[in-house]
Amino acid sequence: MKKYTYLLFIILIFNCNTSKEEREKEKDHLILALNSTPNNAAINGIPKLNLKAAKTLAELPLHCMNTEYPNKLSQTLGGDEDLKTPSVLHPAFYGCFDWHSAVHGHWSLVSLLKSFPEIDTTGAIKQKLLKNISKENIVMEVAYFLGKHNKSYERTYGWAWLLKLAEELHTWKEPEARELENNLRPLTDLIVGKYIEFLPKLNYPIRVGEHPNTAFGLSFAWDYANTVNNNELKEVIEQRAKDFYLKDAGCPITWEPGGYDFLSPCLEEAALMKRVLTTAEFKVWLNLFLPQLRDKYFDLEIGEVSDRKDGKLVHLDGVNFSRAWNLNKIAEGLPEYAHLKTIANNHINHSLPNIVGDSYEGGHWLGSFAIYALTSVQN
Repeated sequence: MKKYTYLLFIILIFNCNTSKEEREKEKDHLILALNSTPNNAAINGIPKLNLKAAKTLAELPLHCMNTEYPNKLSQTLGGDEDLKTPSVLHPAFYGCFDWHSAVHGHWSLVSLLKSFPEIDTTGAIKQKLLKNISKENIVMEVAYFLGKHNKSYERTYGWAWLLKLAEELHTWKEPEARELENNLRPLTDLIVGKYIEFLPKLNYPIRVGEHPNTAFGLSFAWDYANTVNNNELKEVIEQRAKDFYLKDAGCPITWEPGGYDFLSPCLEEAALMKRVLTTAEFKVWLNLFLPQLRDKYFDLEIGEVSDRKDGKLVHLDGVNFSRAWNLNKIAEGLPEYAHLKTIANNHINHSLPNIVGDSYEGGHWLGSFAIYALTSVQN
């Protein structure tokens, strides 16, 4: 790995409606300072999110969360009466190409405001959040999930992001957060109930690198349950995680990534088990599941995107970000796995320049993945 003592990346702000010249003028809005840790030369190029970068990253969801088209509804039609525009069907979460991307776009804004309340667009962001996540809009969202033909809509990827949004609102101390959390609660409670109802019925986990991945869906839901002390949800997740994964060994991580992956099946599973097992149990389990991770010379080839205008192929930037947050989770509190942080940093640094000045195929969702990966970074 190439080592850096000091490196600045200046990358263009995303805005598909602006010219190349206008984006060039705005490039200094996103500055990522990468610097080595003097006392640990093995960890270098650590990405740090600063205020200017946060402001620019906020522009990504602000741009797309009310952009109605193009849109992938992924709905089941029961009749002509179901043929409605995205904004009618999903008045809270209709932008950003699909429902789950709209949800985690809202999460991105809350996360950024929590970390950088001094962003100069804070007032506008809060107003947009309050307008979208209103009581009336959430009533309509709940009604959609209660419809005859879409009860399993967004299971479990969109469900997971909805609970991540609810968790972020719960831990945000601003007065507006309480209003937003209360407005969202009927949908939050509905999704919690759906998890509790569905998980006992799922006989086998879904081990893929895209939306249906069971481990990803359980990890975010566990985070929510743990934060708000929902013991019923937490217990069912822990039991099903052990049912699904406790006996797993020798995960074929060399098979990853798949051509369309934005999640790592092996690492998603490992990060989930880090949550639900004791430290001692997890060390034993991980040494059987991914024994190569303990090797301080272990490395993981970064996912490469060949066509940034292909919505499926651009998923590989997402796999770099999600690998990073899972590697950091695995290494958390375990000194013998500290070398995984360097691999995580390298994955983040590779894909960060791609989230701005990009086509809509990546721009509508990659910012959220980048933000979540950056929040996982450890010194």
